[in-house]
Amino acid sequence: MRYRNLGTTGISVSNFCLGAMMFGAWGNTDHEDSVRIIHAAFDAGINFVDTADVYSGGESEEIVAKALVGRRDDIILATKVHGKMGPDRNSAGNSRRWIIAECEKSLRRLGTDYIDLYQVHRPAPQTDIDETLSALSELVRQGKVRYLGSSTFPPSQIVEAQWTAERRGRERFVCEQPPYSMLVRGVEAEVLPTCQKYGMGVIPWSPLAGGWLSGKWRLGADGLTSRRAERLPGRYDLSIPANQAKLAAADALGALADDSGISLVHMALAFVVEHPAITSAIIGPRKMEHLESQLEAADLDLPADVLDRIDEIVKPGTNFSFSDAGYDPPSIAPGSRRRSGAAI
Repeated sequence: MRYRNLGTTGISVSNFCLGAMMFGAWGNTDHEDSVRIIHAAFDAGINFVDTADVYSGGESEEIVAKALVGRRDDIILATKVHGKMGPDRNSAGNSRRWIIAECEKSLRRLGTDYIDLYQVHRPAPQTDIDETLSALSELVRQGKVRYLGSSTFPPSQIVEAQWTAERRGRERFVCEQPPYSMLVRGVEAEVLPTCQKYGMGVIPWSPLAGGWLSGKWRLGADGLTSRRAERLPGRYDLSIPANQAKLAAADALGALADDSGISLVHMALAFVVEHPAITSAIIGPRKMEHLESQLEAADLDLPADVLDRIDEIVKPGTNFSFSDAGYDPPSIAPGSRRRSGAAI
């Protein structure tokens, strides 16, 4: 396992971060087995775990809490706030009211009195970023949170948050968590350079592109589907031309891995951590064999000719589909683009 500084914080984290989204009702429902997987990751040198309140409605945080017993001081613990957590319309978002209340709930579920990295899971354009940063800064002052981060923020909103923190004297986001993989490279154009400019760490999610780079998505293969397809049809529906193009690219990347004598999973993970902006790639195993197969890539360096060939298959700085970006800006919704009733 290799270790890198998380932005300019001085914290040293493993170049693989254990993502806990698959622990609980969304994936592995066996708590004891999930804890064994988490402990195996820790024993392999991973000292960084990432979860969120919304993962399985808080169950993921509860499982992580069980795994942290006796190990809390050795682990950098990250969780997130923003997602819908109840029927009340205000049980979500980036408001002061919700952030303060939900942080307390996450602390209880996690069985800890502090969170190392508290991240805003998605932007909320209807909420003033200063309100969000003010609430988060208060949590830092209270000692309940050590550092702040964002997740899946467009570059303009990353910059706005940095400027607001500087001008208003707020705690700033020290890292960003975007989608990034060999098939989802849009963040290379602006997000990653922006993070580098502001000294932010980057902990990308879905380095296997939501399973597209697991090795099963090949041209002519049977049963091409995903456990996530029902929640995210735009990313998996093969009747969509962009997904057909993505399938062809996944097949070409698989062939490249075969020719290079590398597993596609290893090539995908090594590609992500190769970028100089990346701190730690989030791996999200559901089974022990998933973890074991991914850990083998922790010390892999890809040759320059393989990296060049990847660039030929998938153009740097591009995504196949807008849905792969992980965030739909309200500005592109019909209500924001059209004048209702206006003469044409």
